[in-house]
Amino acid sequence: MSNRPKRSVTVILILMMLCMCSPLLYYVGRPLPIEMRRELYDGVVYYRRVHFSPYPMIAHIVTVDTKSKNISFLVTPGNKDNPLPLKARTTSKFLREFNVQIAVNGDGFTPWYSYGPIAYYPHSGDRVEPNGYAASEGNIYSSYRKNPTLHISDSNNVSFHGSGDVYNAISGDRWLVRNGKPVAGLDDATPAPRTAIGVDNSGEKLIIIVVDGRQPFYSSGATLNELANYLVFYGAENAINMDGGGSSTLVFEGWLGTSKVVNSPIHGTIPGWERPVGNHLGIFAK
Repeated sequence: MSNRPKRSVTVILILMMLCMCSPLLYYVGRPLPIEMRRELYDGVVYYRRVHFSPYPMIAHIVTVDTKSKNISFLVTPGNKDNPLPLKARTTSKFLREFNVQIAVNGDGFTPWYSYGPIAYYPHSGDRVEPNGYAASEGNIYSSYRKNPTLHISDSNNVSFHGSGDVYNAISGDRWLVRNGKPVAGLDDATPAPRTAIGVDNSGEKLIIIVVDGRQPFYSSGATLNELANYLVFYGAENAINMDGGGSSTLVFEGWLGTSKVVNSPIHGTIPGWERPVGNHLGIFAK
């Protein structure tokens, strides 16, 4: 008796299994599109939000009670005596190097270019300059003040206007929310990966949002107007847009000080690949 019928059945079964498993394979290495809420530490809550209309969008939100006793902050240190004060590093490397529990990418930076997965700058260790005002633990290493800046004092007073001596400071490229409302005229047509930081009216709640994007059938991203409305929903009275696109990355500390990328960054058109960036905002939560 010929084995051909048996082989045909086997091939058909394998093809059927591949067809059933292929959607799951698409999510390997990426967060599943499932909404969730999880308290990470005392005063720190993580949310994952998922939308499928008008296009798929996955957003990652972290809210931080800045007055919680276990909370403190760190902006990436820089060398103020160097015209390019920062060494580029991924957000994961920043988290591991400075032993923070949560890290998010920060300001835009120069020089920068990306022509694909091979031709790009910076690589880890290459020097860059942040686009806006920046300080780390009292060391001001970029004094450009045109863009809006988040100030965090050594006693965790958080605001966008700053008061007293500068301690930690990190800037964005534009306002998204002012006085509890989205800024008028924000783009509402171009979804993309985004990172944003907001503060509530009391200054005691910090809101971080990272939206995945440029990944068909997974997450297209958010428009600036959608991002602003998200910030308002989670309590932001004022908020700024940080570096987005392939820079948007959110990382949590894993077991034994390892790093766990929470979102699905896309550097060089490759999902899950982190981009080396200029500075970051880190949160100590132990």
